[in-house]
Amino acid sequence: MRNWDRTLTLAGIDHPRLRADYTRQRQQVAAYRRHAYAAVRLLLPEALAPHIIAATAFMHRTDTLLDGADDGTAWASWEKEVHSALATGESTDPELRPLLHTLAARPALRRPVEEFLAGALLDREFTGFPDEADYQRYVDAYSLPAFMLIATLLLAPDADPSAARRLCRAYIDGSQRLDFVNDLAEDLGSGRLTLPVSTLARHGVSREDLECGRDTAGVRSLLRTLLERAREDLLAARPLVRLTPPANRSFVRAMLELEMRTAEAALAKGAALPAGPARPPALTTLRVLCREYARRGR
Repeated sequence: MRNWDRTLTLAGIDHPRLRADYTRQRQQVAAYRRHAYAAVRLLLPEALAPHIIAATAFMHRTDTLLDGADDGTAWASWEKEVHSALATGESTDPELRPLLHTLAARPALRRPVEEFLAGALLDREFTGFPDEADYQRYVDAYSLPAFMLIATLLLAPDADPSAARRLCRAYIDGSQRLDFVNDLAEDLGSGRLTLPVSTLARHGVSREDLECGRDTAGVRSLLRTLLERAREDLLAARPLVRLTPPANRSFVRAMLELEMRTAEAALAKGAALPAGPARPPALTTLRVLCREYARRGR
């Protein structure tokens, strides 16, 4: 793995306190997104890696506060602090200082940050999706802005904006749907049903069927239909690779490939998904990363 001190220097992060802030976030991201962190360090240019980590850490911190079980005080305080930091360009919060530095280096990221915050309450106030249209509104308001925090840093500066947004939308629609199916056990355990109610009804499935882990023809059909649609969207997003600079393409290919492999693992697990998520074998993940690392070297 590359030397982190050199990576910070190449990214123009010279102040000792700021280097410590980025290093702390690097450790956090490596702990909760191990495979994603490995892909960032192996497959992206060193000067870009700290900025991807800062955006990821900001997104994770926001998600964590949105999902908090308190009365919303922690989220309200965070939202106020972020808006103040964006307005002044300054913050005493070590969780925000890296984001501010990254925004100064990559100004195009400001709009996705603002859009992400604007849609965040939709996630906190989530009570379920009556139908597919409600799910699609959630993707537009929250999931897509969240993904654009990362995608904006990966895209080529001259990438066609409409094509980029369309392909990013296809990717995150597939990825979000895959996550909702794959994380059924965790979501149902916390009282959240993240699949559209009308879709369940169309397959003759009740919430209780999923909560009880019933292996019925309807459950199998429901999960297969949702996962196949997720795969279709992920496949449609593959041209996104061409809208990124050559140095970023191995990372984007690996990102797409690992999502596809996760979808395949979920399809294979079938009706057992409400009991726990599916993951591709560790060796499969390693092979994808090694192949793209070798390809990047060439």
